Amino acid sequence: MKLFRPHRPFTNPNYQIKPISTPTSTTITAQSDHLDNDEKFVSHLLNIVRGKQSWRIALASPFVSSNLRPRHVEQVLAQTLDDSRLALRFFNFLGLHNNFTHSTASFCILIHALVRSNLVWPASSVLQTLILRGGPNNPALIFESLMRSYERLSFVSTYGFDLLVQNYVHYKRVLDSVVIVRLMCECRILPEVRTFSAVLNGLIRIKQFVMVLGLFDEIVGMGLRPDVYSRTAVVQSLCQLKDFDGAKEMIRSMESNGCELSVVTYNVLIHGLCKSRRAWEAVEVKNSLSQKGLKADVVTFCSLVLGFCAIKEFEVAKRLTDEMVELGFLPTKEALSCLVDGLRRKGCVADALDLVNKVGKVGLVPSPFVYNALINSLCKDGKLEEVEVLYNNMGEKGLFPSDVTYSILINSFCKRGQLDVGLCFLGKMTQVGIKPTVYHYNSLISGHCKLGKMHAAKDLLTGMIDKGLSPTVVTYSVLISGYCKEGEVHKAFRLYHEMTGKGISPNIYTFTALIYGLCHANKMAEASKLFNEMQQWNVIPNEITYNVMIEGHCREGNTVRAFELLDEMVKKGLVPDTYTYRPLISGLCSTGRVSEAKEFMDDLHTENRKLNEMCFSALLHGYCKEGRLKDAVSACSEMVERGVDVDIVCYAVLINGFLRHHGTKKLLGLLKEMHDQGLRPDNVIYTSMIDAYGKAGNLCKAFGVWDIMVSEGCIPNVATYTALIHGLCKAGSVDKAELLCKEMLVSSSIPNQITYGCFLDQLTTEGHMEKAVQLHNAMLIGSLANTVTYNILIRGFCKLGRIEDAVKILLEMGDNDILPDCISYSTIIYEYCRRGNLLEAMKLWDCMLSKGLNPDTVAYNFLIYGCCVAGELAKAFELRDEMMRRGLKPSMSTYNTLIVGTCLRS
Repeated sequence: MKLFRPHRPFTNPNYQIKPISTPTSTTITAQSDHLDNDEKFVSHLLNIVRGKQSWRIALASPFVSSNLRPRHVEQVLAQTLDDSRLALRFFNFLGLHNNFTHSTASFCILIHALVRSNLVWPASSVLQTLILRGGPNNPALIFESLMRSYERLSFVSTYGFDLLVQNYVHYKRVLDSVVIVRLMCECRILPEVRTFSAVLNGLIRIKQFVMVLGLFDEIVGMGLRPDVYSRTAVVQSLCQLKDFDGAKEMIRSMESNGCELSVVTYNVLIHGLCKSRRAWEAVEVKNSLSQKGLKADVVTFCSLVLGFCAIKEFEVAKRLTDEMVELGFLPTKEALSCLVDGLRRKGCVADALDLVNKVGKVGLVPSPFVYNALINSLCKDGKLEEVEVLYNNMGEKGLFPSDVTYSILINSFCKRGQLDVGLCFLGKMTQVGIKPTVYHYNSLISGHCKLGKMHAAKDLLTGMIDKGLSPTVVTYSVLISGYCKEGEVHKAFRLYHEMTGKGISPNIYTFTALIYGLCHANKMAEASKLFNEMQQWNVIPNEITYNVMIEGHCREGNTVRAFELLDEMVKKGLVPDTYTYRPLISGLCSTGRVSEAKEFMDDLHTENRKLNEMCFSALLHGYCKEGRLKDAVSACSEMVERGVDVDIVCYAVLINGFLRHHGTKKLLGLLKEMHDQGLRPDNVIYTSMIDAYGKAGNLCKAFGVWDIMVSEGCIPNVATYTALIHGLCKAGSVDKAELLCKEMLVSSSIPNQITYGCFLDQLTTEGHMEKAVQLHNAMLIGSLANTVTYNILIRGFCKLGRIEDAVKILLEMGDNDILPDCISYSTIIYEYCRRGNLLEAMKLWDCMLSKGLNPDTVAYNFLIYGCCVAGELAKAFELRDEMMRRGLKPSMSTYNTLIVGTCLRS
């Protein structure tokens, strides 16, 4: 420590000693008596302190205890400077046993005395007590008292002031330590270099970087020679203030002044540069270390690795990691985790895995987060063998898989459709004592729902409830969505009511799923009602909800309401997208308003709304449906001009259009154009060609396309086989169709309901009902029978006039848990009406209504016809009015039937 003037009165203007007034003779006499008594009392205390009698007894005497004051203790301490340990014992005894409150001056005298005797630790302890005790604790006041004691008793060592500064830093009162340092300087006392460094680093911890620079200049200007740690603190502050030129200048000053150099200083600069995304400059600093006789350490390398990760230069970061491992350094978990995760996010999962294995050989284990992230990426990439290795590797490294690990594994495998593996991991986590949560079950339930395995999904729900887990809105919403996609809306609503009955509020996903189910079941009235009820639950429809509603109305042909919803969502600030526009375009086209659809698309283009291939394919489908093939080709050219590529779906629509309208020459041109664009016909295109030729009875061309398809390496699927089988059955070549079905069984394609339906349809058409029933029974055993196949049988029996057998088939559907539809009932109703049996027809009609089935226009026409034939004209008109109330529009057939019925009545 440097002391300019060891004995200088305290001159801080804020803390001046008050002048003493001139005493009178009476006062002097009184003071003299008082001082005389104090001297005698202090002498008595010294005898006790230095004597061999018991302190507890002597100091507890009424004479001592009633007269003892802090000034007496100060004098005793001042007169025991020769034995500071004794002074400390006396000081502590009074505080511990007599609950005596010492003055600040007593503390300060004792601190200086202990420092003078090199009892630094006890002196620091006394200082801590002074700083931490209650009452006024102004650092300037403590310094004043410490300074008074120092000057009054002529102490030489000023280390007590350094201890005060160090204690303030220790107790994170750094700004108070700065006050003391500046008061010391006013008294021409300079702190020790290490004390000064402690203050600077304390200021850095509280981010007072500007103060660091000011204090450094101030103290160094007074003559203190800073060490490497003080200068490094300045470099760090400059880096934090982004003044890298100043930081480099400070380092150059250290180099030129012969200051001891340390890699720590350069690491601070490297860290600052990397933090400011100037990693390439940091590399230059690292490369210059060898010229200064220094070597890069693990901190150098890790700072650089993190710096290059921050600027996404993961390859450079990996090379630096390889270099440090070769030098025998192990990267920190932070650096390794950041690099591995960066490589993973960039898609370099193999490199990330290689790095984990490499550092694992030298004993470094990445964090569990890194393992979980890598497992997640490998699952997404389908690298299941690597997942298994990494999963097992975690246990070997002492990082046992957590519930998060199992969540990733279960969720990933379920998303990929590998439900058995997901269930296996659920079992493993249970075996190791980790209790599954709702999240794990939600992943499994979602996976089963996506594959249509609703029964298994419902069993999982029951299982989780049995284990004491409460389903969440996510659980119910996933199941509701699954049922709606399978067309089982009634089961979805049953779950919805169960959920709300338990007090679980539905969210936007719940409502959107239910609305989707209703829309696809053509129950737009119920969908609209539910759409309006969302507000009662304070759930606001989003873009997806509106898109579902718009698509539902467009599918129904109600484009007016669909466009109203488009305007409504725009007013609410929701942004329509291609999923909004596509059904609108398709809806206009399906109602014969293709030109309006084209105008709508042109308007969107003018408004700079981007349309994709799906929107154009809807327009192309509309043109092709109306036979406007030239307009369709022109739309393709316009599509290219607008920067939208003609994809394989668009080509498929065009090809199907030309097939329907016998544009064979243009068809070959389209196939060549596809080839020139680097596109190859897929299963859909080949199947549509085979289906078109088969329906036209041109089986020779159908088999020709089949041969081309196989030669191009495009493997026929179940739809392709079914299309050719249908063509053969229609042409009466059932034997060849059966051979093709056997060939299909040998291949990887498995016949479905539609495939067998072709044979079923042909058998019923030819009147072979016994064989048809045998085939259908086989389909029932194979779980391939459905409402459509039953309807084929009903139609076959009705065609032969075997109405009783048709009714038996209708009843059998319910026994086999297959729900009849409107076609099932209306087919039999028509046969009853044709026979004039209106009574049975009405019974069946009422039965259909009681089961919640809504008749369509065709069903109404059948019953209206029956009423007219039976002479029940009033009932016929009543049915006409009823169908209109249901929102169904009477067709030309409806009015023709009513006209004929009226004429017959007349």
